[in-house]
Amino acid sequence: MTEPRRARALRLHRKADSAETLSPEIVDLAQPEATPGHAVVEVLAAAVNPSDVKAALGLMPHAVWPRTPGRDFAGRVVAGPREWIGREVWGTGGDLGVTRDGSHARYLVLPVEALAAKPQSVPLAAAGTVGVPFVTAFEGLRRAGLAGPGQTVAVFGANGKVGQAAVQLATRAGAKVVAIERGTTHYVGHASSPVAAIDGTRAELAAAVIEATDGRGADIAYNTVGSPYFAAALESLAVGGTQVLISTIERSVPFDILAFYRRNLQMLGVDSLKLSAATCASILNGLLPGFDAGHYRAFDVEPATLLPLDQAGEAYRKVLAGSMERIVFAP
Repeated sequence: MTEPRRARALRLHRKADSAETLSPEIVDLAQPEATPGHAVVEVLAAAVNPSDVKAALGLMPHAVWPRTPGRDFAGRVVAGPREWIGREVWGTGGDLGVTRDGSHARYLVLPVEALAAKPQSVPLAAAGTVGVPFVTAFEGLRRAGLAGPGQTVAVFGANGKVGQAAVQLATRAGAKVVAIERGTTHYVGHASSPVAAIDGTRAELAAAVIEATDGRGADIAYNTVGSPYFAAALESLAVGGTQVLISTIERSVPFDILAFYRRNLQMLGVDSLKLSAATCASILNGLLPGFDAGHYRAFDVEPATLLPLDQAGEAYRKVLAGSMERIVFAP
């Protein structure tokens, strides 16, 4: 009888008390089997997202313990439906690493509906970083009514990963984009058209955004940071505009209800934890033509930040500290 293949995985048995005590255990597990309706993916790259670390600290609702963390992944199907065997896939999911075992392991078990073919043009390491940023950006812009030409999108925190994804999605759709980033007037990511950039620390920030939109204001203000830009994002909106919120630093902010309703404004929150791996696969399938055409680009991964699972504790602490480097596990 053949012994099952063995492989390593990160395992959290309980939430960490602090970032300093965050040290996931590395366990040795047998390669899982593909039960009916499921597939087994050999994980070849898996990004470390801030939400992965927050989940490890017990800051995510509905977490199930013990568990293997990790939401984003890219890899190869090694068990499951015959038509998927050997194919390279990528994905993410709000359930991964929270209510079911995630991607910071050699193997990942997924429902077949959660499989999405990886674009051949995207290297595996980079593909392992796409999920959370692009799915979050897509869902916010979709719900805010991104249509394309004739619209203006202001992205606050544009040089962050969700910010860059939002800029890519909006420019490919044909919208005019204004990028706001603290301490710089340079947008560092990819775009399908020129992007106007504004230093987020400048005085009268909302007025600067409105000036960049020829006095009209933005149809969508995609706020990736939250409270520091909340007021400026609202003030920079055109009549009937929408502010998208995905994160925050302070939970409470001043809010002028009268000005809000008199300008017919809207706000919406996007929590990608509510999107299952199957839902995210559907979104990534829809984005596939944009990656194939070169309109979307994955994030670069430096060799120095492509790490083994042994360095998980250090990697998690770097991400929690706000590292701008894209840290990726290669299990």
